[in-house]
Amino acid sequence: MAESDDLNDPLMVSAVEKAFRVLAAFDEATPRQTLTQLAENSGLDRSAAQRYSHTLWRLGYLHKDKRTKSFELTPKTLSLAYQYTRSSPIVLRSHPYLSHLNKATEEAVSLTVLDGTEVIYLSRYLSPNVLDTDVIVGSRLPAYCSAGGLAILSTMEDAEVDALLDRSDLRAFTRHTVYDRKGIWEAINKTRSRGFALVEEQIYTGDITLAVALRLPGNEGVAAVSLGASLFRYDAKQMVSQFAPMLLAATRTMSQGVPL
Repeated sequence: MAESDDLNDPLMVSAVEKAFRVLAAFDEATPRQTLTQLAENSGLDRSAAQRYSHTLWRLGYLHKDKRTKSFELTPKTLSLAYQYTRSSPIVLRSHPYLSHLNKATEEAVSLTVLDGTEVIYLSRYLSPNVLDTDVIVGSRLPAYCSAGGLAILSTMEDAEVDALLDRSDLRAFTRHTVYDRKGIWEAINKTRSRGFALVEEQIYTGDITLAVALRLPGNEGVAAVSLGASLFRYDAKQMVSQFAPMLLAATRTMSQGVPL
């Protein structure tokens, strides 16, 4: 929801929104923050940041260092994500299919959805062939250069894609990253024409990933199922010939709600 919509929503509780802004202020770069830092990173004034951080501390979602007076997230915050994974229909329904793909291919299989300008990982089944610890459930990647993101973008109207790209921080992660508008659109149109996205070393060196859009039953939107491997094991032609038919068949079955 856009900020302008929030301001005009009579049911919007600003206190709840501000509390989540405090929680969202913590990330890999700033895992511990003083009150001054927390106010700056959450966009709240110091007085408000103090009240909300104190409340979250009392509720057990923040830890406060008595010596430095800095705050950090506690393991209790994981309970929110855990409850989502245990109650989300798409996560629960997709589990047997993703697990089967993972076992059949022995490669990493994931489920992602679009959240803002990024895709977020809802499920992740690791490969026994590659020690992959960078991407886990909850990880976020840019939609414009990730396989799952391109698969989802390929199902959207052109105007929606352009609006998303306008909001995106288009930049390179490796020397192979395609981050110019023309190149991104070429990748999206290619995904549309063949039914799957294929990216090589767009975000991680040595990575090659296939992804297929998954249209969810009813009016639940679109997700993506992706399969990632190492370029040391497969080239693009091998990935497509060996795994694209499997991914396409699996997502087709999943979208129809057919039991595995």
